[in-house]
Amino acid sequence: MSFLDLYMNKNPLITSSDDGSDPVATVFGIPFDATHSYKPGCRFGADAIRDSFNNIEVFHPELKVDLETANIEDLGNTRHTVVASEMIDMVKKITTELVAKQKQLFILGGEHSITYGTYPSFPKETGYVVFDAHYDLRDEFADIKLSHASYLRRIVEERGSDNILHVGARAFVAEELEFLQEHNIKTITDKEIRDGKGPQLLKDHVSSFNSIYSSFDLDVLDPAFAPGVGNPEAVGITSRELFDMITSFSDTKVTGVDIVELNPYHDNGATSSLAAKIMSTLIAINLSQN
Repeated sequence: MSFLDLYMNKNPLITSSDDGSDPVATVFGIPFDATHSYKPGCRFGADAIRDSFNNIEVFHPELKVDLETANIEDLGNTRHTVVASEMIDMVKKITTELVAKQKQLFILGGEHSITYGTYPSFPKETGYVVFDAHYDLRDEFADIKLSHASYLRRIVEERGSDNILHVGARAFVAEELEFLQEHNIKTITDKEIRDGKGPQLLKDHVSSFNSIYSSFDLDVLDPAFAPGVGNPEAVGITSRELFDMITSFSDTKVTGVDIVELNPYHDNGATSSLAAKIMSTLIAINLSQN
């Protein structure tokens, strides 16, 4: 039996072409926020992103790509659970099955712990680029190890740090900085981005990989641009700075993407619109490379 039949609700919300063409990308959501520690509600983020995607313009003239009639396969959401280990096991099985189909894959969260189920399901040589205000390198948070605040530490313990690049951190504890330095995790700092160095540093890094998985924790953005997140942190990067860095993927295949920590309860529409724009832009970049 397919894990998609077992775990997915198959309730697509993204309006897409029904012309029978092959999908240009596959989307599924993970409504999970059981380990959240500040503003719960991220489990409703996936559908908010879909709603925005259906209502923004998806024509990219600079890339010569129009997604208006593109076939984007929306598989709906995974079944709901509040048990982190159960969610991670389910997501690993689903993602592994979808990676084998070799379509660009978008996973909509949900809190950031979902990435411990998704990224390790990609080939080990896949590069990992995460945009996040936090390092998420605590050994545990609130007495649990499978947490949105410790998911990246679990990935490093399992796969090492060689392929990891962390972008935009500005809020962390001493324990995380010590782990980061001990494991030589590569970073692009918040200050380097403000100094205008982000796009070139990112381009230089991803050029050494044939494929990239990128994770977007929307709290990497200043709350002025993205108020609807679970753990907002003041003094962040702008939406323009983020999208200038996204263009650095123009020569590298981004085979997997997750967009996490969108909390529609605290959003005015700006955050979900940015999330939808991230998805639209990365689909267009991928198509422009074909």
